[in-house]
Amino acid sequence: MLVLMTIETMLGQLGCESVTSAATSAQAIELTKSQAFDVAMLDLNLNGRTSYAVASALDALGVPFVFSTGCSSDGMRDDHRHRPVLRKPYGSNQMVSVLEGLLASPVA
Repeated sequence: MLVLMTIETMLGQLGCESVTSAATSAQAIELTKSQAFDVAMLDLNLNGRTSYAVASALDALGVPFVFSTGCSSDGMRDDHRHRPVLRKPYGSNQMVSVLEGLLASPVA
């Protein structure tokens, strides 16, 4: 929870107008049905479960996203291997660079 609050603070300081978070994949998927997102950052592990279902929902909506994880990407599912990955621990400069890249690029 502390890491999430730190990320939300960093995004707010960068000028993000709206930051939404979810603790579980089910919550995140529900948010994709009711909110529009310019970009998303997914922790690969949401409360003990992978966020692949959320990634697929975002992909279907054309929302660019990055995975965040403390693990290697060796076990990353093939359908998401092309996605950027922020390795924990990462700094605000790394996060900004990846998010700016996602916003500047067409959705893959």
